[in-house]
Amino acid sequence: MNPLEMVAQLMALSASTAPKSKGEDFVQTLVVSGEGLADLAKAMEQYGRQSGKGHFDRDGANVATSGAVLLVGLAKAAPCGLDCGACGFATCKELLKHTSVEVEFKGPVCAYRLLDLGIALGSAVKTASLHNVDNRIMYRVGVAARRMGLVDWDLVLGVPLSASGKSPYFDRKDLAAETGA
Repeated sequence: MNPLEMVAQLMALSASTAPKSKGEDFVQTLVVSGEGLADLAKAMEQYGRQSGKGHFDRDGANVATSGAVLLVGLAKAAPCGLDCGACGFATCKELLKHTSVEVEFKGPVCAYRLLDLGIALGSAVKTASLHNVDNRIMYRVGVAARRMGLVDWDLVLGVPLSASGKSPYFDRKDLAAETGA
């Protein structure tokens, strides 16, 4: 196991043990490394071309040069039962009755479960930081992971990891602008 895979596993542990609303856990994690990274990067670039959405190529290039990627997401997250309306529905029962919409992700999702996901991601990237590993939370990674069947979760984000002299995830150039595409 390379050091970045080891840190990704520690990050997954941090995400899994992060606090959750009502103590109910719908957070999922998966570490992607080796050939899986190349496949994920290609899927990102392909989806960007097919959909016409920008920056999938740039983020795919980042994934291709990473040592590992941590996927963190939600699967079948039941509403908290608070009837708070933060999801856009007056009651949790209304949320459950709503026909699921699936574009890049599946929704609607209880706002408190989304907060759980955010806390889990924050806990994971804190662990990367403690180990001096460069990272960036990316939505595009999750889109590609779902589309290629790597995970079947409702919502997923990816955190690519790198250990080099400069973080490849910030001060990035737009590849399409560079190539004139």
